Amino acid sequence: MEKSLELKLLEILSDNSRLEAEELSVMLGVDADTIRNTIDRLEKEKVICGYNTLIDWDKVHDDDVTAMVELRVTPQGGEGYDKIAEKISSFPQVDTLYLMSGAYDFLVTVKGRSIKEVSLFVSGKLAQIDEVQSTTTHFTLSKYKELGVLFKSKKTDERMLVSP
Repeated sequence: MEKSLELKLLEILSDNSRLEAEELSVMLGVDADTIRNTIDRLEKEKVICGYNTLIDWDKVHDDDVTAMVELRVTPQGGEGYDKIAEKISSFPQVDTLYLMSGAYDFLVTVKGRSIKEVSLFVSGKLAQIDEVQSTTTHFTLSKYKELGVLFKSKKTDERMLVSP
């Protein structure tokens, strides 16, 4: 079965959202107005939720800190995890929030200017939420790949070859 135009368009945009409607129309074999209308509809339906630029911040400044924080929580009442997720996601330090299966309930990506700043946020804000039972914080040391993009490629060996 052939993929729908919508699915093909989304796959292309997920790799490169900077393509113009005219370029997309050539790639997909439909007119540019159809592409524009489809994109507009997908944005209104919140299928396309935004457009981001992936930046290797280590090349700009190397003093930012990213941490992955595992949270174990106890959901209260009928609202379950949604109410807790709303509280957690309201903090500007929270970059990403996932409900997980397994040993913990939420995985939170937190960004800050220093390890101390992130640690104070986790202990002073996240851990203080009533439903939070425990936190485990993992600080990232190096980023190799994000959203399918390689950040660190193999370095070429610049040593001089010596033969026996």
